[in-house]
Amino acid sequence: MADRAVRVLIAPELRFFLPRRYRGGQAAVRHDPTATIGHVVESLGVPLPEVGALLLDGTATAPGARAAAGSTVEVRPVRRPQPAPARFLLDVHFGALARRMRLLGLDASYRNDATDDELAEQAHREDRVLLTQDRGLLRRRAVATGAYVRGRTTDEQLADVLDRFRPPLAPWTRCAACGGLLEPVAKQEVAHRLQPGTLREHDEFARCRDCGQVYWRGAHSRRIEEMIRRAGGGGAAPGA
Repeated sequence: MADRAVRVLIAPELRFFLPRRYRGGQAAVRHDPTATIGHVVESLGVPLPEVGALLLDGTATAPGARAAAGSTVEVRPVRRPQPAPARFLLDVHFGALARRMRLLGLDASYRNDATDDELAEQAHREDRVLLTQDRGLLRRRAVATGAYVRGRTTDEQLADVLDRFRPPLAPWTRCAACGGLLEPVAKQEVAHRLQPGTLREHDEFARCRDCGQVYWRGAHSRRIEEMIRRAGGGGAAPGA
């Protein structure tokens, strides 16, 4: 079998994608002269957007290349920080992550009813980084740039996205509900939408240009500021 197989070496950072029998990082795949290296890698469970470099017998190669029987393919992870547009699209399971990213001023598009087809099409049309934990979605050809988000909790997921892409942060500039940009608004213009206690205790407000949501530095702003501090951001504009 060895002389009719392609040996695939998977970097430690990518091994969690592999079937249990390959978690040691090595796999022998039966040689198929029609299969590209990219197809071989994805057949093992590793989405190509997670691959940073491919080496064929020690030489850098492209996913569309083909390996000869007896060759060795090395699969390395994406290098961090990864250059990418600072525009993101989150799948339906990442509502809490979308909200936190928006609080940091990131352009994070999200709908809780989007289908996989719609997500792939929007990511392509708007040149957005698709964030997901759906491996099948990452394997779609329409997805030019995508990322499998590590972590189970929202804190872990946010830390992974920020570490991978290092996007510029602009805290308190976007609406957490819809992602629209915030702009200062006079107190008297929004007074009819506020509770008496809020009117007494606050004087500075912001309003979303898109959905009209009103924001101010509420009692929970300290928690939000701590989240921003951990993310390495700054800013002191009004927040919800």
